[in-house]
Amino acid sequence: MAAAMSGPEERDGGGGPAAPSAPSAPVPAASSAISGGGGGGESGEEAAALLMEAGGDPDAPPKKRLRAAGSGGGGGGGGGGAEGAAGNVKLEERLHSVLCCTVCLDLPKASVYQCTNGHLMCAGCFIHLLADSRLKEEQATCPNCRCEISKSLCCRNLAVEKAVSELPAECGFCARQFPRSLLERHQKEECQDRVTQCKYKRIGCPWQGPFHELSVHEAACSHPTKTGNELMEILDEMDQTRKKEMQLYNSIFSLLSFEKIGYTEVQFRPYRTDDFITRLYYETPRLTVLNQTWVLKARVNDSERNPNLSCKRTLSFQLILKSKVNSPMECSFLLLEGPYDDVKINPVIYHFVFSNESNETDYMALPIVDSVECNKLLAAKNINLRLFIFQIQK
Repeated sequence: MAAAMSGPEERDGGGGPAAPSAPSAPVPAASSAISGGGGGGESGEEAAALLMEAGGDPDAPPKKRLRAAGSGGGGGGGGGGAEGAAGNVKLEERLHSVLCCTVCLDLPKASVYQCTNGHLMCAGCFIHLLADSRLKEEQATCPNCRCEISKSLCCRNLAVEKAVSELPAECGFCARQFPRSLLERHQKEECQDRVTQCKYKRIGCPWQGPFHELSVHEAACSHPTKTGNELMEILDEMDQTRKKEMQLYNSIFSLLSFEKIGYTEVQFRPYRTDDFITRLYYETPRLTVLNQTWVLKARVNDSERNPNLSCKRTLSFQLILKSKVNSPMECSFLLLEGPYDDVKINPVIYHFVFSNESNETDYMALPIVDSVECNKLLAAKNINLRLFIFQIQK
């Protein structure tokens, strides 16, 4: 018994009491890590410590466990696991976060603008920021770095536009992937699953379906076999629509035959009201047409209190006669887009009888297509349009 107890003392150097033993599980792992480290030293000790810490805790972060395993495997492959995990992410997914718009966080579909520090904005968001700053009477700033932005300070980034056009995008009909530069053509002309309409739609067929089913439907469509009486109601609706279009064209041509016709370029300039909460409005300098002096005024969302909080935006205008007239002056007038703007305006003819007592029209909606076109006008420094006035002779 005494001899059995004296053995450990002799192996430990004799004399002193035996040291307490360490836990059995981590020690082999540490020793294997040190032996696999190629010569011991500091790197082996660090690997052993990592393995002790990560191996003993199953809830350790994955990157920590990968690093520990890499160090324990020989020191040279420590970053391979992390790099492999990052490499599993597709290139286009990584580029999405690099090339996306800083406002809507989506890839731009058309023009790409950048601030002076290089942050990217799609054309729609860039115009919207400028329009909001106009409504709030503030300087527009980049949402990332807060530097000033304007049409003169920002420029287009053609490299990003070309890079985005080559990134793959999924067709909304067939779910196949195409470069963004080819996607629009594919969806409109080539995709077999694109939504199309029957060629007999003009006589009332309501069918809509995928393109590859079109020929089967048209072969079985019942509308070509309908009698004339059955088609009369549909044709009457088509005639009414065409009649309205022709009425507008005929009105314009009849106005062009008038004796007194005047037109001029008008420039709406932004101003602020004197109210406690100022409101944005536009006014032109005095202009002379048909030997009379006129002024145009415009307002946003019919002077709504906070138009910057509304996604739907409109402009309305009124025509004011500033000079005195000897007799009532009956006029027709319309506003069209100017030669320097790309805004889309539908032509609408307005009529009014001007006199000294009634010298200004009511506010009438400027016939722009949608809120996007309105934002284009608000983002501009001035609004440039063309005014036509036709004096009706009695």
